[in-house]
Amino acid sequence: MGTTQPIKDISQINAFKEFFTVKKPNFRNYALFCIGINSALRISDLLKLTWEQVYNFEKRSYRKYIFLVEQKTSKQTQIAINKKISEALELYRRSLPLLRPGDYLFPGGKGSGKPLSRVQAYRIIKNAANTLQIEESISCHSLRKTFGYHAWQQGVNPTVLMEIFNHSSYWITRKYLGINQDDKDAIFLSVNL
Repeated sequence: MGTTQPIKDISQINAFKEFFTVKKPNFRNYALFCIGINSALRISDLLKLTWEQVYNFEKRSYRKYIFLVEQKTSKQTQIAINKKISEALELYRRSLPLLRPGDYLFPGGKGSGKPLSRVQAYRIIKNAANTLQIEESISCHSLRKTFGYHAWQQGVNPTVLMEIFNHSSYWITRKYLGINQDDKDAIFLSVNL
């Protein structure tokens, strides 16, 4: 088993989305995947989110930001809720019968009052990857890495990603992004001075 990898191929990201909406419809799992790849949150923080952190019940609208204290670092963070996150949340919210502000966004077993466990989240992501025959080592951590990889591909400065991920060095961030020889080759081949 190798190091967890980001999902680099957009067609694979789209295959995951189709898996959770069409092939094996589960809007909770779809929202988990979409928020994971669009927020850079660790799975431990993602699973502890409540509806009131993403949805304003009085205004009946999604919040602009998710505010939380990261479990691993104890640092406060603010994450903008982008269009893909709000679309996934809306699809998910419409599928639910009743919501209360304090309900976990990703609840565990029926009536448990607990969030989805990390183990169950892993099984959800791993099962989808296996069903889709994705050979890379994919896990819940791949969601966070996918955000970073695609942000880097879009030209985001790695020092900004270091800040987002709360990494202590550029080397850690570089390794985290899964930058490999193919990525380097693409840059060499695109710079034709």
